[in-house]
Amino acid sequence: MADLSDLKTLGDVATASEAPAAPVHERKVDDLGRAYATGKRKDAVARVWVKAGSGKITVNGKDFTDYFGRPVLQMILQQPIVVTERTGQFDIVATVTGGGLSGQAGAVRHGISKALTYFEPELRAVLKKGGFLTRDSRVVERKKYGRAKARRSFQFSKR
Repeated sequence: MADLSDLKTLGDVATASEAPAAPVHERKVDDLGRAYATGKRKDAVARVWVKAGSGKITVNGKDFTDYFGRPVLQMILQQPIVVTERTGQFDIVATVTGGGLSGQAGAVRHGISKALTYFEPELRAVLKKGGFLTRDSRVVERKKYGRAKARRSFQFSKR
């Protein structure tokens, strides 16, 4: 790149500035053939390992259908796998702590999405377009003093 003091005309600027190359995403797999990622949502944190296998999903030592009883949470968990059309190709092991079941399901989904991109970098475009790689940063607002909750006031009575 040319020094800024050398630039005299707009033509010089056009030739001097080179577009940065697009980042090349590499495959990140450990010695056991697993990709690891951390997913977060609300107060929940999920550690996720993805490896080639038969499609078994384990959360905190239980099958994911036992851990997440509600079908909506099971669907949330499987979204990255279904979108990338990799159903039954990966074994997933997740440990999740903090938050409630809804936040934990979102954290595991985020972790699965990130781990899939580490295992197969070409899946990144599909997952990015679906919004699965973005961490949902919304958290509960803190309670304020002089209030019943974060924003709710105490009941008013004129007497």
